[in-house]
Amino acid sequence: MPEYKDLQGAAGLPPSVTEWIKQQCGGDWLIRQIRPLPGGISSAVYEVQLQRNEEHATWVLRQYTNQSWLDEEPDLIAHESAALHAAYRHGMDSPGWIASDPDGRYCGKPSILMRRLPGEVVLMPDDLTSWLTGMAQVLTHLHRQKMDPFPWTYYSYIEPAQFRLPDWTARPEAWREIARIIKEPVPPYVPRFIHRDYHPTNVLWERGQVSGIVDWVNACSGPAGIDVGHCRVNLVQLHGLQAADQFLDAYFNGMQGEQGIEYDPYWDMLTLASYVDEELTVYRGWTDLGVTYLSKDMLAARLDEYAESLLRRC
Repeated sequence: MPEYKDLQGAAGLPPSVTEWIKQQCGGDWLIRQIRPLPGGISSAVYEVQLQRNEEHATWVLRQYTNQSWLDEEPDLIAHESAALHAAYRHGMDSPGWIASDPDGRYCGKPSILMRRLPGEVVLMPDDLTSWLTGMAQVLTHLHRQKMDPFPWTYYSYIEPAQFRLPDWTARPEAWREIARIIKEPVPPYVPRFIHRDYHPTNVLWERGQVSGIVDWVNACSGPAGIDVGHCRVNLVQLHGLQAADQFLDAYFNGMQGEQGIEYDPYWDMLTLASYVDEELTVYRGWTDLGVTYLSKDMLAARLDEYAESLLRRC
């Protein structure tokens, strides 16, 4: 059985990182393997496999590598740690927090250590309806929970007054109307604990069921419509308008009877606008996970169709 010291430098990590992980393990656990995980865009993510006699455990190490994000939000590690604790209190299947290195004193980069959830990301399901329903049901469970105090609050990623119509659109009149609507006052909403980055790449599946939600660093108190809109704009790009509408229907079926939950296309429009504020590109997280059929032209056509559908919902 290899000792952890034999793994120093594994996956490109310096010895100080494996030493820090070992300190969190306790003296009788051994690090068997460290390997990088695919899909990370603004951080490097590693799987850490542990063994103690016949007992096994799997942790995840996340190291933040996007310096501009760290400069903008130097409390990222504190934010994610608090979000993981809050998600646990809200009864969500989420990674359990283990330890943090907020300023990278031990790991070289700001880092957080957490337990790995079972399951894998599914982007091209065999049963699309069940897949959409499962994601909607998990989100309704989150939004139905009583809101505990949480120090991070929602803010828009874009300034609506500065939104510019995308150059690639074939439906500029639709986008011009969306630009007008998102400049209007924000609709009233009941603050809820929201994931803020809820989309298929952050949902894990095992045996046809959702096994957990990951990547809670953006969680905050805010409008439920932002979670719904964020997922829908991803679904539109991956599977088209019908899939996004199916998800919306499943979500509101699960929220029946919940006070303060009404659909307002404003949140879908605002999220859509934030996605096209820059040049249209195929999300690298999808291609890293094997989705290779998307093109810029396909995304442009689907987003144009989505924009027009949101105006009809007004």
